[in-house]
Amino acid sequence: MSEIRDDLLKTVDRIFDEHCQKSVRESAEAGEWPAALWQALEEVGVTRAALPEGAGGSGIEFEDAMFALRRSAYHAAPVPLAETMLAGRLLAAAGIAVPEGGLTVAPVQRNDQLKLAKEASGATVSGTAHRVPWGNLCAHAVVVGELDGIGVAGLISIVGAAGSVERNLAGEPRALLRFERAPLIAFAPLEGALSRLETEGALYRSVQMAGALERTLEYALLYANERVQFGRPIAKFQAIQHMLAVLAGHVAAASAAADAAVETSGIAPDEFGVSVGKSRIGEAAGKGAEIAHQVHGAMGYTREHNLHYSTRRLWSWRDEFGNESYWQTRLGRAVAAQGADALWPMLSRL
Repeated sequence: MSEIRDDLLKTVDRIFDEHCQKSVRESAEAGEWPAALWQALEEVGVTRAALPEGAGGSGIEFEDAMFALRRSAYHAAPVPLAETMLAGRLLAAAGIAVPEGGLTVAPVQRNDQLKLAKEASGATVSGTAHRVPWGNLCAHAVVVGELDGIGVAGLISIVGAAGSVERNLAGEPRALLRFERAPLIAFAPLEGALSRLETEGALYRSVQMAGALERTLEYALLYANERVQFGRPIAKFQAIQHMLAVLAGHVAAASAAADAAVETSGIAPDEFGVSVGKSRIGEAAGKGAEIAHQVHGAMGYTREHNLHYSTRRLWSWRDEFGNESYWQTRLGRAVAAQGADALWPMLSRL
């Protein structure tokens, strides 16, 4: 681990240890904004870490920014850090100034279509966006769509735009946003805007799942060594050892897939790397959560134990920005389009 990465680890872990206790997670699931946690992340520049330095970023490498995001998921932090990083990168790519505060993106459902139109005073957006992450608690959103046949990213205020608010399995808010010729604060062309939103969103969810899986494995190992049955820790039983070995294998594969996808996505998300990453990590999320709960037995299903903060996020995030089946299909089509001779070069660059 580099010196910068080591310092970053100490900083973000300290913040989460101080401001992300169980009571904070419970309050967030009840609808309370974790202001102290978010302020602490802003003060050290984590919320803008994925931005280029020229766009207001903190000057660290993209891989380090994704490491901070991964640790936030490891600690089950109930804040829109991934969405803020995603929105900021879209704005920076379009040359639009990034506002302060938490940000989100729309649309996030593939069936949703937002209509962008030119007006005398600028541009507007109309339509409905479903299940927008943190859409009821963020002041601004980045909307993407097409304007005169060109991909466009725009910044819009969403204060008061949220209708009904649902929650995913992790208790994170997912809001319904309605726009009726709502004015954009700023907009600019962004090549492949819709595809970039989906691909980069899948990248960030992959990184988050890798972090949550690491925590899940730690919980399982700790519990297996502490839980005594028939006079010895259950970690001494061969069946449990096998389960833990399988879980560790999935966590290692997820970590490698996330690292590979991040490494190739420093400037813009790499579709091939993200397709592999979201597919493999989504599979690991499903299998890993299942094994962890089997190891914990009934204890793992109680709210008293912290395991559910990680596994509920795994179940939620694996389906957002495309599940593994969706990305496996895209991966297969991309490989088939390149032809047989291109298969090995594509695999060897990961």
